[in-house]
Amino acid sequence: MALKAEQINETTRWQDLTTGLQIHEPATSKHFATGEWRTKTPVFDSEKCKQCLLCVPYCPDSCIPVKDGKRGEFDLLHCKGCGICEAACPFQAIHMQEGK
Repeated sequence: MALKAEQINETTRWQDLTTGLQIHEPATSKHFATGEWRTKTPVFDSEKCKQCLLCVPYCPDSCIPVKDGKRGEFDLLHCKGCGICEAACPFQAIHMQEGK
């Protein structure tokens, strides 16, 4: 049984910790808010966006939701701020802003 973060302290034995860098089951990333790692935040300019959706498949964390054929605002709970979406957008409708 894996320990919860609040159960881990300086007396926790290494043998009691979950091994890192291993995937024990698929599709678990949605359970963790990893956006706090971000140092840059993508900003979406809806006026420049042509809804080509080229940014969507490039996002490695699936942080660009699409509904009824149109992209929505970023899922910042999971976005790591990599900037790939900015590079993929041919209309400069996405820019990276410093900070969270």
